[in-house]
Amino acid sequence: MKFFIDTGNLAQIKEANDLGILDGVTTNPSLMAKEGIKGEEAIAQHYKTICELVDGDVSAEVLSTDFETMVEEGKKLAAIHPNIVVKVPVIKDGIKAIKWFTDNGIRTNCTLVFSAGQGILAAKAGASYISPFLGRIDDSGWDGLELIAQLRHIFDVQDYKTEILAASIRSPLHIIKAAELGADICTCPLDSIVGLLKHPLTDIGLAKFLEDAKKM
Repeated sequence: MKFFIDTGNLAQIKEANDLGILDGVTTNPSLMAKEGIKGEEAIAQHYKTICELVDGDVSAEVLSTDFETMVEEGKKLAAIHPNIVVKVPVIKDGIKAIKWFTDNGIRTNCTLVFSAGQGILAAKAGASYISPFLGRIDDSGWDGLELIAQLRHIFDVQDYKTEILAASIRSPLHIIKAAELGADICTCPLDSIVGLLKHPLTDIGLAKFLEDAKKM
């Protein structure tokens, strides 16, 4: 499973990249705003900087909801850097835009996926990735991981090439379970990635090793 970091923060991206396990980055308008990035030119420059930091795909989201404007925005985003993947919401015009992008050699990430039906439509349109939002599904009282399992089964049966990108990750356990169920990618905050390192027995064992080393 590939690891993407879900942030617009350059320091966190660099820290994750320095671990040697980072495969890409996902962002959205909320994450950009959190970093104080405003305006088309500033956003484009920020995406370019991220692409220069990470040797992997960087999802850049369109801000409009109609077909024509999404296509125009997507073309501009894709022109920023070869690693840009255009992020498109799973709405009617979004599916149309994904098909247009696919036919014109622009890779896409279909976002805000909450059902298998939405995933099927995105895959049929040729999306490079789909992003089911695990945490938000859990918040609504349903099981986000069940959707990952359902999508994995459908995509395998139908031989869809679209990759399943588990998003809205809330904990290291989400990452482990998504990997068990066959998600192709997991995108998550830095603390969830680092959280995979933590275990009390590791801390106890290391403390014992260090204490014994002092006696040598």
